[in-house]
Order: sequence, then C-alpha cells, then structure tokens
Amino acid sequence: MKRNIVYLAVILLVAMLLMFLNQNKDESTANKAEQVPLQKTNSFTELTFQSQDGLTIHADLYESDQENAPVILLFHQARYSRGEYRDIAPKINELGFTCLAVDQRSGKEVNGVPNKTFQQAQEKGLGVAYPDAYPDLESTLLYASKRFPDQKFIIWGSSYSAALVFVLAQKHPDLIKAIVAFSPGEYFKFEGNSIPEYAKGVDCAVFITSAGDEAAYWENIYHQLSSENKVSYLPELPGKHGSSALYDSSAGHEGYWEALISFLENQK
Repeated sequence: MKRNIVYLAVILLVAMLLMFLNQNKDESTANKAEQVPLQKTNSFTELTFQSQDGLTIHADLYESDQENAPVILLFHQARYSRGEYRDIAPKINELGFTCLAVDQRSGKEVNGVPNKTFQQAQEKGLGVAYPDAYPDLESTLLYASKRFPDQKFIIWGSSYSAALVFVLAQKHPDLIKAIVAFSPGEYFKFEGNSIPEYAKGVDCAVFITSAGDEAAYWENIYHQLSSENKVSYLPELPGKHGSSALYDSSAGHEGYWEALISFLENQK
C-alpha cells in the first residue's frame, strides 16, 4: 500500500514537472514569434475612372505615406497590364512617390493580372492598337490632376507607351514635371507626326533607358528633345526591354535602379 502511494506521488510529480516545462516552452515560442518582423505586403487600391470616349479604365493606386508626395503615372508595354508594376511600384513608394499603375486598352495580361480595360475595349469593339491607347494616358493624367490638384506629375512609359508619353508631355506641359521612358521608339506615327517631332516640344526633365541593343530605336527621340535636363542609361549587360528591366529576375537590374533613383531624387 505504501509502495503504491509512493508510485502515485512520483507520477503526479512528473506530470506537474512536464506541465511546467511545456508552459515555459509555449511562452518562449510566443516570445520568439513576437520578435519576428512582419513582412510588408504590396498595398494598393484598385480604382476605376472614365476615358474620354466612355471606356472604363482600371488602375491600381499605390499611395505614399508622405504628405504631398510626387505622383508617378505608370503605363505598361504591349500585351501587358498594370500588373507590370506589381513588384516595381512598392519600391517606388519607398522612395517617397505615389504611383498610379494603369490598364490601357492596348494590352492583355502579365504577372497574373488581366488587363480589364483591354477586355472592355474588345467587348465594345473599340480599337486596341498602340495609338488607340493615347486617350487612356491623357484621361489618366486629367483624373490624377483632379485627385492630386497640388501636384505635378511624372509620366512613366514602357515600350509603346514610352513613345506615347512624349505626345502627352508635349500636349500638357503645364501638368508634367518629368518623363521616365523604358524602351521608347518610333513604333508609329500619331496624328500624322513622328514621336521625335513631339519630342521637340518637350522641355521637362527626361530619363530614357532600354536594353543595351535598343539605343538606335530612341536616339533620334533623345536628340530632338528641347529639354536641357535629359539623362540616358544603357546597361553593361544586355538588359531587358521595357520596365521589366527593373525586376529582380532581370540581369543587370541593379544598374537600372541606380540610374533611375538618381534621376527621381532630383524630381522631388
């Protein structure tokens, strides 16, 4: 009988010790979890507004926490969508800029993000060639000027839209502070004029870059610019076409970022 009581006491003591150790382990784990930094997510707001011909434009707004942050309007390349900037816009946010990434009617899909403006344009039977997208760029600028009335804007193009931003800047010099053009070129004429002809009327700050073998496409545009504040960058590595040159997966992206940041810091 005494032996059974001793065994029972030992069992109870061991059980209490195990409960104490597990409790301390749980508390230790919780404390460690509290010390793990939270991962920052890409925060944006989806919004819509109307183009000049009534087409609904879909866009993502990446708003900076900084008061009166400069605003960059982000336009994508051919067959793409606003998804071209899902990894780029948050990094631009961290530099102190608000970003508005837009679906133009000439596009399709990228990074799992379908181009909703393109889809609706097709449903309405509207043109979706490169020049057809100009009203979307202009409507974005006018929308942004109402939403951010105290700001001037940086307009950022990729491939075909990098050509159209020169048209936009020539037509709205009072609203535009600077141009960022990734892989522009003389891909088309607009209203009977070449892109270099529009460049002659652009005197805001301009940054042009591209893949290493694409300089011949935009050299004439660059030389025709009226602006005295113009910068170009070509990578030492082959680089990549359009804004996707900035992706972490693109060889030489560090050089693009360094040149771009240097330019943007002077536009604040």
